[in-house]
Amino acid sequence: MFAVVRTGGKQYRVAAGDKIVVEKLAGEAGDTITLGDVLLAGEGAELKDVAGLTVSAEIVAQAKGEKVIVFKKRRRHNYRRKNGHRQRHTILKIVAIGGEKPKKAAAKKAEPAAAAEA
Repeated sequence: MFAVVRTGGKQYRVAAGDKIVVEKLAGEAGDTITLGDVLLAGEGAELKDVAGLTVSAEIVAQAKGEKVIVFKKRRRHNYRRKNGHRQRHTILKIVAIGGEKPKKAAAKKAEPAAAAEA
């Protein structure tokens, strides 16, 4: 079974056992997280209903990407600036696809009419 999930403003096609590199997520290596924004799910050529579907993943590592060099120059003005940037990202291992989203605990309403009858 596969799913298309959205995290960090990007979309990823994942299946159980896949490793993906996503924008930095909170958590330590070994933690389990749930990706709840599932856009599409299916098995083979058939599509499944995504209502209540979640993707469970384990954080493998928190890492940094390759360095990107930013170089600015203005001709004939002796203006040069060199800067570097390393984007932080999280490496995830997809554990399972499926399951219910955790529902919010509804406040229990006391029924005064039922209590008065007893």
